[in-house]
This record gives sequence, structure tokens and C-alpha cells, in this order.
Amino acid sequence: MPDRTTKDAVARAAPLDAARAAAGAEPAARGAGAHDPLVGDLRRGGLLPLLVLHFLREEPSYGNRLIERILDLTGGVLTVNPNTMYPLLRSLEERGMIAGEWEHPERRSRRFYRVTTEGDLERMRLVGEVGPRLDAVAEGIERIRAQALG
Repeated sequence: MPDRTTKDAVARAAPLDAARAAAGAEPAARGAGAHDPLVGDLRRGGLLPLLVLHFLREEPSYGNRLIERILDLTGGVLTVNPNTMYPLLRSLEERGMIAGEWEHPERRSRRFYRVTTEGDLERMRLVGEVGPRLDAVAEGIERIRAQALG
């Protein structure tokens, strides 16, 4: 049975919709991660484009490798499937944020992407937008750890 302090903290917590509104999040969406209060709002709030642009700033890469890098970086907390990654890459390319080239232009092979100047500007904008949300999640987790595990 949980101790009384934890039950009281949960009872005083704002409803999820109120917390989302306070964080400036959009209404809940459907799809993978949509109902996960820790990463769902971050996913919808630009976390995936931010991570893609960040990794492509470091070096050109292709979709499956980006999926692996996101999984590694987040320790498996954030998973991305190809049905999410490839439309995102196409969208970023159409918007001029990234540029893609086929590894072997004479046949369809892996498509390597690199960030453009416009993409780097978007990455910096997303840092300012997503950073405070990441900080809020980290702070909330630390409070949970201190209360429930401390």
C-alpha cells in the first residue's frame, strides 16, 4: 500500500489536461506515443524533428540509422518506427530543412540526408521550444524519484 505522502501528492496533482494546457501542449492526439504522458507531448511538440536535425547536423545519415540513434540516445524510452521516420524525412526534405541523396544514384538504395542552413535554423528554433518541455519532464521525474524512492 502506498504511503500517505505519495497518495496526497497524487491527489494534489493537476489533471493531465490541465498540465498539458499549462505546458502549451496541443490536445491529445492518436497514434504511437500519443497517450504516453512522458513523451507523447514531446513527440507532438517537435522532439522528433529536433533529434533528426541534431543528428544530421553531426553527419549525413539515413532513416534506419536515425531510428537506431534515437533509440540508443533515449535508452529505449522513445521508439520511432519507419512509418513515422520516413514521412518525417520526406516532409523535412520538401520544406528544405534537409537534402537527400541516394547512396548509389543508379539504383534505389539507402538515401542519405544532410541538414541544410534552413534546417539548422529550424533546429535552433526547436531547441528553444522543446528545451523547456524536456526540463519540465526531467523535473517532474526527479520529484517522483525523490518522493517515491527517497
